[in-house]
Amino acid sequence: MKKEELLTLSPKELTDMGVCPTCLNRKYHGAIFGDDSQLKLYEDQDIECLFVGNPRAIGHMMISTQQHYHDMSEAPDEINCKMIRFAKQFMLILKQVFGCERVYLCTMSDGPMNHYHLQLIPRYKEEERGSKNFVKPRKEYVFDASKFLQVKTLIAEYAKTIE
Repeated sequence: MKKEELLTLSPKELTDMGVCPTCLNRKYHGAIFGDDSQLKLYEDQDIECLFVGNPRAIGHMMISTQQHYHDMSEAPDEINCKMIRFAKQFMLILKQVFGCERVYLCTMSDGPMNHYHLQLIPRYKEEERGSKNFVKPRKEYVFDASKFLQVKTLIAEYAKTIE
């Protein structure tokens, strides 16, 4: 299928065809999910970390592998360890910066062609506890420059300690 045809398909249609939407998005600089450079908090040769453009909660973010792996079972142990370490640190940062009560960790690689990622979904004190938080309606991302900079600065400081 030609590039122009692929780029007209939804992420679900691409996944069902065996095409990874995340890899295609990266290859064509945001053609599937849009330009996420304003959402990016951290990136290195192994992972990228960013706020989700259509979050389920304020502060919802994800950590994704740079290389394509379907899920945790395919990724090398050192990548899994790095993702979990960053997830833990982001949980602490999100609680500090956003004042959430808990941060849920979720990964779902449910299609024939998914890209390994972890989602961190904050839950706030006034919200009901439990698994319903994983399926809360998605909202439009609202950029908060102050909080974005705080999170980005704190994770950069953390990354220096593990290099």
